Amino acid sequence: MTRSEARVMLEEMTKSTSLLRHMRTVELVMEAYAEKFGQDKETWGIAGLLHDADYEAYPEQHPHIIVDKLNRMGEPEIAHAISAHYTKWNVPYLSILDKALLACDELTGFILACSQVRPDGISSLESKSVMKKLKDKGFAAKVERDEVYKGIEQLGVDLKEHIYFIITVLREHKTELGI
Repeated sequence: MTRSEARVMLEEMTKSTSLLRHMRTVELVMEAYAEKFGQDKETWGIAGLLHDADYEAYPEQHPHIIVDKLNRMGEPEIAHAISAHYTKWNVPYLSILDKALLACDELTGFILACSQVRPDGISSLESKSVMKKLKDKGFAAKVERDEVYKGIEQLGVDLKEHIYFIITVLREHKTELGI
């Protein structure tokens, strides 16, 4: 699957600007982690881009629609990572891609929320501020903190370093992302 094919598939099912931006942020972070871990940047980016592709159009069937499409297209690695990006679905984590997508999804969304309440956006956001906000259950209440912690545990990274990595990636794209 090419990036352009992934974008077409995404845009067929998703219209929400905020959801499209979320998937773009996860795509960027996944690409950066692919480089860090010596993995395929295209595959990892597509997994990040499509992980919630069916959420808006088929919320009750998420992620089964996108996973089925990817499997039919011969993309089982991406399909499996997407099927495992939420621990409560009880899908085993078989690859570093699976673990990275879990570790990046909720936390990237949370960091985006943190940047949106700052006057200068992500420009001066620090890991310690994000960690403090994680403890505030009222802030970005829909973000499941247990998913954040399970994700870093699966990936085997330090929370503060992981947050810093995500902030750095998003900061490089702050103009495009409007943050």
